[in-house]
Amino acid sequence: MGIQHSEPTLQVHSMLIRSLLLLAGFLMTGHVHALTAPEAKAIAIGESDARVEALNKVLANADDRTVAFIQALADDAVKVNGEQIIVVRDGKGADPVTDAVLAVPDTAEDVMNNNVMRGELDVALAALKLFSKYDKVRGAAITTLRSETDETKLPLIEKALVAETKPEFKEQLQLVRAAILLGSADAAKRLEAAKQLSQSNNRNTKTVVLERLKTEIDPQVKAALTATLSTVEASLACGDKVGAIFSGLSLGSILLLVALGLAITYGLMGVINMAHGELMMVGAYATYFVQSLFQKYLPGGFDWYLVAAVPVAFMASALVGAALERGVIRFLYGRPLETLLATWGISLMLIQLARSIFGAQNVTVENPSWMSGGVQVMGNLSLPFNRIVIIGFAIAVLLAVAWLIGRTRLGLFVRGVTQNRPIASCMGVNTARVDTYAFALGSGIAGLAGCALSQIGNVGPDLGQSYIVDAFLVVVLGGVGQLAGTVYAALGLGILNKLLEGLTGAVLSKIAVLVFIIIFIQKRPQGIFAMKGRSAEA
Repeated sequence: MGIQHSEPTLQVHSMLIRSLLLLAGFLMTGHVHALTAPEAKAIAIGESDARVEALNKVLANADDRTVAFIQALADDAVKVNGEQIIVVRDGKGADPVTDAVLAVPDTAEDVMNNNVMRGELDVALAALKLFSKYDKVRGAAITTLRSETDETKLPLIEKALVAETKPEFKEQLQLVRAAILLGSADAAKRLEAAKQLSQSNNRNTKTVVLERLKTEIDPQVKAALTATLSTVEASLACGDKVGAIFSGLSLGSILLLVALGLAITYGLMGVINMAHGELMMVGAYATYFVQSLFQKYLPGGFDWYLVAAVPVAFMASALVGAALERGVIRFLYGRPLETLLATWGISLMLIQLARSIFGAQNVTVENPSWMSGGVQVMGNLSLPFNRIVIIGFAIAVLLAVAWLIGRTRLGLFVRGVTQNRPIASCMGVNTARVDTYAFALGSGIAGLAGCALSQIGNVGPDLGQSYIVDAFLVVVLGGVGQLAGTVYAALGLGILNKLLEGLTGAVLSKIAVLVFIIIFIQKRPQGIFAMKGRSAEA
């Protein structure tokens, strides 16, 4: 006859099983240890080595008060009065163990932390943040611990590994654990760590492996470390190349924005506008002005100031460009030397005007929160959001200009005037008005370039001077008046410059690029794409 269990009995058994499982999990992960007065004293007073040892002992099972005490030490907010340890916040003292209020006597002395102790406190806080509920905090903590080799941190790392649920963080923690195990006295553990570290693409891993190779005596482990070093170096080299290409695309997108407006004005009217860089500066200061308005009147909507700044920067530079064309340049058509000198003089005037209004010092334009940070693609490669946004913005501006030139009535007139001005005039096209519109368009695009540049550097009166020469080189290399050539030239020069910079340095790479352009123009004076139409035969 079988035994029949009542439903309440089954519920009791179920609760008992769950309790046992929870107890087992608690015993596996360790209990939380409350900070004691002798421990607080050992961490705060004495030689650095003894203090570090005491700090490491309390880490694995630290409670909230232990974490608060370590943070107070890192903040230089701990004083000692004889045998009494006092945490001082906002002028009020408290016991680090009981949190009881304590008086802060005049005889109390600050706890002094040397560089070694400060480093250990930072690492300890990072290790404790491995248990944060916020992914961003845990990710930052893992990044701090990547170069950690102290075996006393191993219990805390392994405890975090058990608790971690995010796969990528778990993988990174395993690499941190492997780097620590590399210093173990057990050769089997070192061999396991060496094999696991081959999956890392972090520069700190290379340093750790190189240091271990100097002292490793086990031949099997040494062979594994050598293989790991080769794998890590190949991965780092790949990351460096991808990073150089991304930097080149970023630089190329900026050059594209700078040169796009110049390609329109120079290609249409043959005007060598030396004030083009200052039109960029106008757009950058317009962005700064919009930012200031949002900070003062709409602080809650600050993250959207850039959306409002884009049309303002375009219109500000376009209006200045239109005034420049109607007031000066239209009287100098067909006289390139006088046009060059006149626009150069205007550029100096605009620089001085900016200094008079905004001051000679650079001003800072802040990134919106959604442009801060970046994407961690590899251990040695992070793609900043502001650079990614600028590349996307350059593509959007290019598509808009291509549509405007190729699909609209204004674009048809611009192309007609560019290819054959007399015939376009005979067909009833107001070429003077088209010149003004085209110059305003090119100037407005320069303002957009200034808006983009404000997101990656400071804004100052001399902002445009750094890019004007490169912009003319892009236009000439791509082919005068050819948008496609401008795109190829800008991106090509940007990538070439960054690749050479990694091999020869910044100065020599600039020289090499200039020599390349000179040789290319000697062989192909019309640029990558030749101008079409009767004007090309003139």
